[in-house]
Amino acid sequence: MNNNTQQQLRDLPSVSVILDHMRDDVARWGHDAVTGAARAHLEVLRAAIQLDEPVALDLSNIRQTIRDSLTDSAQPALKSVFNLTGIVLHSNLGRANLADAAIDAMNRVAGGANNLEYDLAKGQRGDRDSHIESLICELTGAEAATVVNNNAAAVLLTLNTLALGKTVPVSRGELVEIGGSFRVPDIMERSGCSLVEVGTTNRTHLKDYANAIDADTALLMRVHTSNYRIEGFTNTVPETELATLAEENNIPFVVDMGCGNLIDLKALGLPHEATAQQTLDHGADLVLFSGDKLLGGPQAGIIAGRSDLVASIKQNPLKRALRLDKVTLAALEATLQLYRNPDELVSTLPTLRLLTRAEHTIRQQADRLGLKVNAHLGDSYRVETASVSSQIGSGALPVEVLPSAALSITAANGEDEPLRSLAQRLRQLPKPVIGRLHNGALLLDLRCLEPIHEEAFIEQLSELTR
Repeated sequence: MNNNTQQQLRDLPSVSVILDHMRDDVARWGHDAVTGAARAHLEVLRAAIQLDEPVALDLSNIRQTIRDSLTDSAQPALKSVFNLTGIVLHSNLGRANLADAAIDAMNRVAGGANNLEYDLAKGQRGDRDSHIESLICELTGAEAATVVNNNAAAVLLTLNTLALGKTVPVSRGELVEIGGSFRVPDIMERSGCSLVEVGTTNRTHLKDYANAIDADTALLMRVHTSNYRIEGFTNTVPETELATLAEENNIPFVVDMGCGNLIDLKALGLPHEATAQQTLDHGADLVLFSGDKLLGGPQAGIIAGRSDLVASIKQNPLKRALRLDKVTLAALEATLQLYRNPDELVSTLPTLRLLTRAEHTIRQQADRLGLKVNAHLGDSYRVETASVSSQIGSGALPVEVLPSAALSITAANGEDEPLRSLAQRLRQLPKPVIGRLHNGALLLDLRCLEPIHEEAFIEQLSELTR
């Protein structure tokens, strides 16, 4: 170790000196946090000095580096992003954007005491489902309802209550795997019932179900196929026939709808999807569906149908482990309240507003923003408007697409590496921008970029050149 190295090491300020000059930071971040950051930075400086690397030993530089480190470590891990993937209900990006009414409701109950499990009329302990059950019944036509933290939990709780130790016939074509390696057979096994596979992958008949029913059969179940659809030489038993078969054998008929739909989507120009009320009208004793996805609310699982079955489910000890908290309940109630005014639903519910955006308005938006984006990217990239197909997402109507428009960004040199680099830099912006790479272009589908957010999107692009 030469004399210069030794002198630089001696010139390093002590932790106590650094803390003495960072009193405001200590008050803000805490003594332990600033001390830890100071020690970590001093270790970095010592290592650099010993390798004869240039270092900044000025106390102001050291303080700023420590301050930057503290600021970075305090950044929230969960961030708001611009979803320009073209998938409206993106499972990895938070699915449904909540309505303003839902956000307001969450804020009202989050900051103080509330009547979550308190009956104001009787002055005694209440049931948290009471805040939402009558509303679900009104919108679905069900006799009773309860809610849990997601639809997978609804399936688990229902089967564990009604089919524990018994068998449940399910069509082989409905034994799906959805996001996160979630498999229907696995959740059935965990619930304590035994799966009986009936029919084939593409064709299942009523007799297949009938032949599978015996003294150990707990219920019949129909499962929404979520992320895929079989077409061609197929056969699926109508819900009305399954309901009749279940009634003849004195067992319940349960339909796992997956997506929560309460309105006629076709009237809005969207692909048809059965509603919960239609499924109950077809004879289902229980319907299970999601509170987000098509419904446009927070993550939740809704169980609606026969009052005796719902009462049994609510008595299951697992219900307490799977119940909703006050904030989610408030958001779900507020979302469902919007459905009481269907004429305004497209304007008040972000999910429907995004799904029903007209292609020509999105294309106009792309034409409007293209020049601005190109100005920020410079001569290394070209930006054009391209026709693309958006997806609904999260297993909702898996093969249906929505005509849309995107900013198609290509590299001037025709190579892929600049696009991958740009995609990474866009993800590092204060509000990350998430697009998709496809056929030599970075596509930014604008379906989910509402005009009110255009300015914020464009303004932060200036940071790409820093």
